[in-house]
Amino acid sequence: MRISELSRRSGVSIPTIKYYLRDGLLPAGRPTAANQAEYDEEHVRRLRLIRSLIGVRGLSVSATRDVLAAVDEQQGDVHLLLGLVLGALPVERSGRPPRRDGAAEPDGAGAAAGDVAALTAEMGWRTSPNPPAAQVVAETLETMRALGMDYDWRSLVPYAELADRAARLDLDQLRDAGDPLQQAERAVLLTVLLEPALLALRRLAQEHHSALRFGNG
Repeated sequence: MRISELSRRSGVSIPTIKYYLRDGLLPAGRPTAANQAEYDEEHVRRLRLIRSLIGVRGLSVSATRDVLAAVDEQQGDVHLLLGLVLGALPVERSGRPPRRDGAAEPDGAGAAAGDVAALTAEMGWRTSPNPPAAQVVAETLETMRALGMDYDWRSLVPYAELADRAARLDLDQLRDAGDPLQQAERAVLLTVLLEPALLALRRLAQEHHSALRFGNG
């Protein structure tokens, strides 16, 4: 396809496509004449992934380049690819994911870090060392305790069970995206775009159940 068709199919403007070509995020097309080239479905899929990483996940062009370099090396490992595009695994400047040798505990101080380890063990979850999400959970527990709430990992188990069901549903929706780049793009969209809606659904459900329990009709 010509660059105009590539723009239409991917939803990315022609000037932006040319910028990605110059910057190395998008591989060059097949030359057909002076200053002309043809592009294929691989370019469409890669552009859509670039668009989701920059426009949806909010990565910089430089960070996106590093992620794409790692994705190019890991397309045979969908699990690792999803970890890279979703930020569960950091990417080194070389474009490679960091080594995963040995066991490591989540960052954080005191009981909260231990709580995260206990919670993931209770759920039987296998995660990478020091995932950013574990740090968020640890910091949240520390804050709740500092505010006087008696909250530990056992209190989070029912929520973790709900999260486990949601994660299964997320991955079920990747089944019909057979290409790794398509799976990566859809994972970013489902994870980032749906998170505000999931929080909003929780608030709606809280309002409903509050009305049932405490409302006066």
